[in-house]
Amino acid sequence: MKGKVIFITGATSGIGEGCARKFAAMGSNLILNGRNTEKLEALKQELTAQGVDVLALPFDIRDRQAIRQAVDSLEGKWKAIDVLINNAGLVIGMDKEYEGCLDEWDVVIDTNIKALLAMTRMIVPGMVERGCGHVINIGSIAGDAGGSVYCATKAAVKALSDGLRIDLVDTPVRVTNIKPGMVETNFSVIRFRGDKQKADAVYDGIRPLTGDDIADVVYYAASAPAHVQIAEVLVMPTYQATGTVCHRQK
Repeated sequence: MKGKVIFITGATSGIGEGCARKFAAMGSNLILNGRNTEKLEALKQELTAQGVDVLALPFDIRDRQAIRQAVDSLEGKWKAIDVLINNAGLVIGMDKEYEGCLDEWDVVIDTNIKALLAMTRMIVPGMVERGCGHVINIGSIAGDAGGSVYCATKAAVKALSDGLRIDLVDTPVRVTNIKPGMVETNFSVIRFRGDKQKADAVYDGIRPLTGDDIADVVYYAASAPAHVQIAEVLVMPTYQATGTVCHRQK
């Protein structure tokens, strides 16, 4: 993966940040997206100091025009994206489907589904033209669990990943869907609308995965030989069995 160009959305925290550090450690050059410009710049400086090139693209992944402008602004080697990691995603609240906030659902759907589609649509044609590339979508075990809006968006990521793989079957471009179980990141804080105490309680009695753990899996998929396509990976903490079953040690 040394010298390859990796585009990571939602790179300023959690799994995205873990992926940025992992690929940088392996010598990849990075295009990093995030909304927090201060964190994005700090991460860029940290990784650049390791001897890799980093391009920061601060924009809201839900803004289709911003995506277009960012992609169109790429020049030189940055245009030849080897790996797109569609990582940006979130959930807001734990409301029942008949009690939730429509505006919050718009944010979740726009981020988890529509932004992933827009990024894919704008970057994959270049991969097809060059005859190489890899799309890695960060899904979730929640997509298998059955549930309300967030679960539906991650089920959509599974369906879209499989559909893209079918569409690309006559090309060398690979598609991978990574489905993490319990991962302790800022994701949970957003889910509970900033209540860190509730977020921390989710992991009581169990050692969750970290963003770095998932980054290792993402890198494994990306670095497989060109003839090997790792279509889907479900990865959970040792004491988790399904999306709804885990053992908590007291």
